[in-house]
Amino acid sequence: MVNFFKYLPVSQEDENWGLTVLNAGCTNIKATSDYPFKNHPAHHNFNWNSWRILQEYQIIYITNGQGIFESESCNQTIVKAGTIIILFPNEKHRYKPDNNTGWDEYWVGLKGDIIDNLLDSGYLTLNNPCINIGFNESVFGIYNCIIENTKAEKPGYQPLVSGAVLHLLGTCHAITRQNATGTKEEENIINKSRLLFRSNINNAYSPEQAADELNVGYSWFRKLFKNYTGLSPGQYYLQLKIDKARDLLGNSIMPVKEISIELNFQSSFYFSKIFKEKTGLKPTEYRKRCQDLSSSPPR
Repeated sequence: MVNFFKYLPVSQEDENWGLTVLNAGCTNIKATSDYPFKNHPAHHNFNWNSWRILQEYQIIYITNGQGIFESESCNQTIVKAGTIIILFPNEKHRYKPDNNTGWDEYWVGLKGDIIDNLLDSGYLTLNNPCINIGFNESVFGIYNCIIENTKAEKPGYQPLVSGAVLHLLGTCHAITRQNATGTKEEENIINKSRLLFRSNINNAYSPEQAADELNVGYSWFRKLFKNYTGLSPGQYYLQLKIDKARDLLGNSIMPVKEISIELNFQSSFYFSKIFKEKTGLKPTEYRKRCQDLSSSPPR
């Protein structure tokens, strides 16, 4: 995970949409590290002893590690990996990762009539701010979508990311409804492994490492994963890297060699070879095709 956070300017036009994203980010908090990072704005900084009150909602997803949470309406509770924490405006709260584990967190801050209505209608409740949804690839993907769009701040991005937040809330609600009927342990393992692969897309990581982190045997894990997804864990992980490479080739000017380094391929030659096997095009050919398509006049 690459640490990132951004606080966003908001116009009246953005607010008229009904749901506005104020900030978004992701951070990896190492064991024994100070929390939170000190370079957040003063009105967002806090420590465990001082508590905090925000004038916005925040939706936080803890994907690794564990910690504790407490608010005015919720007694102190253990937060495990796979938990969504919802912070409410004007509600005193505090939370922190366990010193022994640290945690990985993704979050988005927002305000607007749409989320106010969800609170008024009972879809969100002050006394149930910690919701365990497990390791869900769709939720992880929505956070990444929000973060990537806030990085760029292209025209019209606010309605796009606010729509993604509504999708996020709907997905979390659906998961909790489905979980009420019980879930299979195997499904949880698959979802967690997908999240591990996505979280380590820029690293030297292997399916064997994923099995170790999941505390399962690799042979059993490989068979389960392939039965569930149709791909071996290694091919799934490789496909994630190729998909990310396609995005970088089509939407950035990053040189092919740098992309191969960014995605931790052993060499640019090997990256080009694998990319062509998976897409039918060399990276340079794929980039040129993207450029030709974007420069073609509309019919």
